[in-house]
Amino acid sequence: MEPSALRYEERLTAPKTWWAIAALFGVCGGLILLPLGPIPMLAGLVGVGAIAMGCVSSYGSVRIRVVGDALVAGDAKIPLAALGECEPLDPEETRAWRLHKADPRAFMLLRSYVPTALRVIITDPGDPTPYAYLSTRDPMALAAALEAARTPEERGTRAEA
Repeated sequence: MEPSALRYEERLTAPKTWWAIAALFGVCGGLILLPLGPIPMLAGLVGVGAIAMGCVSSYGSVRIRVVGDALVAGDAKIPLAALGECEPLDPEETRAWRLHKADPRAFMLLRSYVPTALRVIITDPGDPTPYAYLSTRDPMALAAALEAARTPEERGTRAEA
């Protein structure tokens, strides 16, 4: 497979209920401006609704990809050579790693509406980040993609460690 090939991609979209809440924000904006007349009411409906939906869209547009020799999670790009073991987390463990087990130095791509996650150990000695916590709907597939993307030398190094 060529080095720049996409091996895994996931978009953590916001749930439909968040879109409904954003629409209700628009309705509230319109109702607040209703005493000023129909034009300000429409402006409030459209303006506040657009801002709320833009916020939901922005928060729900984060992607996780395994491309070439890197894991791209949100704004972070982590070389596969700096990654160690992957630990798929079930919903109970996911909650635990979000709360009392969390390390403040860790990279957390956290989305509360995604019930499962993957914890990947960072092995780079120059990086103080102990692990990357990635909310994902399919942690097993992401772990498999990370393992498949590693070179045989990297797999051998991890087996010895």
